[in-house]
Amino acid sequence: MPSSRVSGFYNWPLQERLEWVAQWAGLTEEEVAALQGEAGLSAGQADRMIENVVGRYALPLGIALNFQVNGRDVLVPMVIEEPSVVAGASFAARLARAGGGFRAGATLPEMIGQIQVLDVPDLAAAAAALVTERDRILAAASEVDPVLQRLGGGARDLIVRVLPETPAGPMLVVHLVYDVRDAMGANAVNTACERLAPLIAEITGGRVGLRILSNLADRRLAWAECSISAAALAFDGFAGEQVARGIMEAWAFAAADPYRAATHNKGILNGIDAVALATGQDWRAIEAGAHAYAARSGRYTSLSTWRLDGEGNLVGRLELPLAVGIVGGATRAHPTARVALKILGVQTARELAEVMAAVGLAQNLAALRALATEGIQKGHMALHARQVAIAAGAVGEEIEEVARRMVAEGVVRPDRAEEILGRIR
Repeated sequence: MPSSRVSGFYNWPLQERLEWVAQWAGLTEEEVAALQGEAGLSAGQADRMIENVVGRYALPLGIALNFQVNGRDVLVPMVIEEPSVVAGASFAARLARAGGGFRAGATLPEMIGQIQVLDVPDLAAAAAALVTERDRILAAASEVDPVLQRLGGGARDLIVRVLPETPAGPMLVVHLVYDVRDAMGANAVNTACERLAPLIAEITGGRVGLRILSNLADRRLAWAECSISAAALAFDGFAGEQVARGIMEAWAFAAADPYRAATHNKGILNGIDAVALATGQDWRAIEAGAHAYAARSGRYTSLSTWRLDGEGNLVGRLELPLAVGIVGGATRAHPTARVALKILGVQTARELAEVMAAVGLAQNLAALRALATEGIQKGHMALHARQVAIAAGAVGEEIEEVARRMVAEGVVRPDRAEEILGRIR
C-alpha cells in the first residue's frame, strides 16, 4: 500500500493531484469524472433524491493526507467550503504520524429506537409487563428486516424508562436497541418501532405516540487517540513544551466553559462533517448526537481530552456517537459518495467511524495548536484570501496575485481586494 504521507501536495497542479489519487485508489475513468463533477449527481438523480428539485449545488472536495489509522494509510475525502480545514487536518495527521498515527475503535453498530406510550393506567405495572414480554417483543422486531437479521443484525435489547412528570403528563418510553450492521440504520429502526406499536399498546394498555430513532446514539460510539512528542510540536520560536502545554490549557478552557466548548466542538465537527458530506452521511444526525453527548453530564463540555503524560508527550482522545453507514441512502445513491468511500478503502461502517473520529481529533489538534501559539487567523486568512479575491471578481492568475498582496499587507477584505484588482487591470 502506498504512503499517504505526501509533501507539497497543495502546490501540485489540480490535474496531477487528481491523477495521483486515482492511481492510489484504482479509480476508473467514470469515477474520476465523478470527482471532477462531470459525471457526478445528475439533475435526474437529484430529482429522485428529494422533492421540489430545481438544480444542484456543488462544494469543493479535497483530500486530507498523512493519515495513518490503526496502522493503515488512508486518504480522506473531505467536502467543505471553509478554507484551512483540509490543510489543518493533513498537518495534524503528519504530527500524529510520527507518534504511530491514530489508534481508533468503535462499539457495535447499535441504534436506539424510541416508542412513546401515553395514557397508561398503571406505569409500574405496564413497565413490568414490557420486561416480562421482552423476548416476544424483540423477536417481533427482528422479523421486520430478515435481510438485516441474516447479516447478523436485528433487535438486541429492550429498555423501559418511566417519565412520571412531563408537560403532557406521565408516560413510558420504550427503547428498542437495534443492531443495524453497516447501515446508518434510521429506516430500519423507524420501521421496527412502527411495527411494534400495536403490540406495545396491547401490553401496556396505553396509547402509542411517537415511534422514531434517537440521534443520541450513545450505544454506537467511536473513539480515536494519538500521542505526539513535545519536540515534534516546536516551530518558529515556539518551544515544543510550550506548545504542548498551551494545547492542554486550551482544552482545559473548553472542558470548563460551555461558551468555549461550543466552538471547540465545532472545530472537531469541521473535520467529521466534511468526511460525512463526502461519503453521503446524515451529517445533521451526527451533529445532533455529538452535541447531545457533549452535554450528557448535565453540563455542555468538550468532546475531546488533551493531557501531558509522564514523558511530556501530548496525548489526545476523542469519543463521540457516530451513526454512519456504507450501504443504503445517499451513500449509494450519490455517485461521488461512492467514489469517496472507494478512496477511503473502508469495508465496514465501523471502519468509517474510526477514520472519522481520527479526522475529528486531527482537526481539533490543528485548531488548538494555532490558538495556543500564533492565533487562528494567520493561517486561516492566508487561505481565505483566495475566496475574497474571487468574490471581488478576480479570475485566473489574478486570484493568486490579489491574494498574495492582501496577505503581504495583512489586510484581507473585499474592499481591498477590489482596489488591488483595479490596479492590476
